[in-house]
This record gives sequence, structure tokens and C-alpha cells, in this order.
Amino acid sequence: RGLGVPVYEGYGLTEVAAAAAVDFVDQTIGTVGPPLEGVSIKINDEGEILIKGDIVFDGYWNNPEATAKSIQDGWYNTGDLGEINDEGKVVITGRKKDLIVTAGGKNVSPGPMEDQLRSHPLISQAMVVGDGKPFIGLLVTLDDDALARWRLAHNIPEGRSMKELATDATLRAEIQDAINQVNSTVSHAEGIKKFFILETDLTEEENELTPTMKVKRNVVAQRYADAIDHIYQR
Repeated sequence: RGLGVPVYEGYGLTEVAAAAAVDFVDQTIGTVGPPLEGVSIKINDEGEILIKGDIVFDGYWNNPEATAKSIQDGWYNTGDLGEINDEGKVVITGRKKDLIVTAGGKNVSPGPMEDQLRSHPLISQAMVVGDGKPFIGLLVTLDDDALARWRLAHNIPEGRSMKELATDATLRAEIQDAINQVNSTVSHAEGIKKFFILETDLTEEENELTPTMKVKRNVVAQRYADAIDHIYQR
């Protein structure tokens, strides 16, 4: 957009072949637009996006159980969480399977917070945690190039290990500033209270990221269980 190139945000899935909504007119950044002609979209009581129309597929190949679970009364349950704003445009807020439920029963969608955190120059990957826990925590990894520049700017010796850097007050303050910005966009119960900086970045080679660079939450949670435990130590 800054270059003068129009960018149209849209939304769809393979099961609806594929676009269900596109923001062609009077664009609102952060929304995927209203439903296309012949398509109906609604949000159920769980906050899940449902789609109906001729674009919805008939079902999964040789899998009637999955089909029955995903389509009710012609409405396809997308598994995505979202809202419909006052303009009738769809806003995507996360994935139902990623939803975190704290010990206090608060539902937290980690996706929007993680996306905002990853936009910070120092942060490479961010994974919000807290399922069944008393508050929301965060695992974070740092971008190698940005960290190298940060070391130079703060006269940090190259030989200083990441384990030592993770406790550096100045570095932690910068990460906390990024977290504070994210926390200002959510309720107090959804806000990130504590974070842990991992010593190495997450990679596809280590089976921690998908080919499209999405965090494999179950893998990371198991691999870094000690780090998560550290967040919740009293």
C-alpha cells in the first residue's frame, strides 16, 4: 500500500473453493471484507466462523464422520475464530484449536497477540501459553540479525551467551515494552504477565515450525516444558 500497490485482504478455505470474502471496496485494514455474492457468513456462540453457499464443498472424500462434524444444515464450520464488525466485514481473530482457556475460565486467542509481537524487530517467534494456568505467559525467541545489531549498540561482547543475555535487564525491558503494547489491546485477564526467552530460535528443521512458518504449538510446548514451568513458578 505504501508503494501505491492495491492490496485486497480476503478469506477462504479449500473446503469453500476458496474465496468467501474479499475487501474490494472501502477497504478497512485488518478485515477481510464482506461475504462475496451468494455467500453467507455468520459467527456461532463459540465465536467460530460458519460459511454457507454454493461454494461449500459436498464433503470429505470417503470420510462421512468428518463431513458430518464439519457441515450442519449447510453451514460449514471453518475452525477459524472471528467477528463481523458494524460494516458487515469479517475480522479473523484466530484458530479454534489454538484457543487457550486459563484456570479462571478465560478464553484467549493467541494468534493476534503473537502476530503483533513478531512485528517487533528483536522478536523472531512468539508463542502464548497458559492453557489451564492461572495467567497468560509467553515463550519468545530473538531474531539473530536484530540481536547482533542490538549487541553492537549496547556494547555487549559477542562471546556473551544467549542464556546470559536472556537475563539482561535492558534486553528484557525492550521485550517487555513490546508485550505492554500487545497487552494494551486486550483485557487484563488476557494480558501476558510473564515471559521466557528461549536460547535458540524455532526452526522447520527441528520440527518446531511448519513449512509456512507457523509454530507447532504441541511440539514446542513439549520440548520447552521446563521453560513453561519456569514461567509459572511461584
